[in-house]
Amino acid sequence: MLNMNLLLIMMFLVGNMIFVSKHKHLLIVLMSLEFIVLSMFFMLLMYLMMIDYNMYMLMVFLVFTVCEGALGLSILVSMIRTHGNDYFQSFNLI
Repeated sequence: MLNMNLLLIMMFLVGNMIFVSKHKHLLIVLMSLEFIVLSMFFMLLMYLMMIDYNMYMLMVFLVFTVCEGALGLSILVSMIRTHGNDYFQSFNLI
């Protein structure tokens, strides 16, 4: 059980390190966000199993995760349509 918790914490930290480091592509950032959410899902699953609680909260978490993924993909598609690529350097935030 302790090894599983350490693995989940390591997954979360690696996902955060990829997210924080400077990458050129939006797709890599979105994939790191999904990796972070996946590790949080497994952490929540392990916690809810440990306290013997209902798993309904996991369904709510998955619904919000799917909405976040769909929003990220729609931003990616609109960015590619307007700018031609998904480089962060190719568009101005102002």
